Amino acid sequence: MNKIKISIMSIAVVAMFIIATLIATFASTAAALVAEAATDFRSVGKAAYLLDYGTGTVIYSRNENQRLPIASMMKIMTALLTFEAIERGDVTLDDEVKISENAASMGGSQVFLDADTTHKLGDLLRTVIVASANDSCVALAEHIEGSVGGFVAKMNARAKELGMNNTVFKNCTGLPAAEAYSSAKDVSIMFAQLMKYPVYFENAKVWLEDYEHPDGRKTTITNTNKLVKFYNGCDGGKTGYTSEAKFCLSATAKRQNMRIIAVMIGADSSKVRNAAVSAMFDYAFANYSNQVLIKAGENIENSVEVLGGKKNKLALTVERDVAQFMSRQEGGKFELKYELPNSVKAPIKTGDAVGKVYLVKDGVIMTETNVIANETVERMSLFDAIGIIGKYWSTLVK
Repeated sequence: MNKIKISIMSIAVVAMFIIATLIATFASTAAALVAEAATDFRSVGKAAYLLDYGTGTVIYSRNENQRLPIASMMKIMTALLTFEAIERGDVTLDDEVKISENAASMGGSQVFLDADTTHKLGDLLRTVIVASANDSCVALAEHIEGSVGGFVAKMNARAKELGMNNTVFKNCTGLPAAEAYSSAKDVSIMFAQLMKYPVYFENAKVWLEDYEHPDGRKTTITNTNKLVKFYNGCDGGKTGYTSEAKFCLSATAKRQNMRIIAVMIGADSSKVRNAAVSAMFDYAFANYSNQVLIKAGENIENSVEVLGGKKNKLALTVERDVAQFMSRQEGGKFELKYELPNSVKAPIKTGDAVGKVYLVKDGVIMTETNVIANETVERMSLFDAIGIIGKYWSTLVK
């Protein structure tokens, strides 16, 4: 009888072990499936957008025009307007910005600015790009436009100019506000504009540093975009989070000749958001290539005649790189077609638009950009004309 009881107990122990093993295996498999789902950008978040920066080719899109809260990704426009004000000469990176009570009282992410202190504009802009500082955003807005309301009006006006038809700004920080929204596509549009400024990337790659206040106090700022440290090629981006918007990220990564922009809105956690955007980058780099056919700034083979100028021929280049973006499995014939005048009249300045160049595949225009002057040619003066006649005459005499 005792032997029978021992056998039954042994069987029960083995059965329990098998069940426990099956449960553990199932749990492990389920966890793996959840992790895999988290990196499937096609099913993560409320909206997603993936494109090649150089050509504007859309690689993937989902609900790209849906109007959604985007939290601190609104700061992309704040930074863009600041860089544009610098470019116009309205302000400089060395401007001394006085901090108001309003700016100092901002909640959420901040660098803890003290009211009535002064800080360099460039330093405040850096804290916006790196640490998403709300107090610095308000200080910049007040300095550039005199008030936050005036600055927000400029944000909305600029959005319209850029064709961001699904965007309304209510503040310069992205803090929750009724009827404030944007879309994945619109975010990519303003982010692409921001990326034109090299100083942006100088700031965006900062991982960790101390911000020193006028009284010597230091605040450690950390980059909210973790991919600049953990994804190969990622060198810029802007995160966002509120309970309504959930976890958002617009980021860019570059490998060889290809730069990609990825936008994710409404993920369930920062880990899922980062994994999904990383997966978007992986997909783009694995499946597409980008060959630069004409590099901006370099002379093209074509030139045009200059009438009435100190030079007879004008050197030309392109306004932006002309790149052949294509799937690695894609075939087809690409060719360049120029639309140029036979001649132009002097004076011509470097950067003046002269014509167009089209990248054509199988008879379809894939992308286009301006052909511009790559040098300045001044108008010929009377003395220049006399000199040319003299040289011509001396040649005849010989």
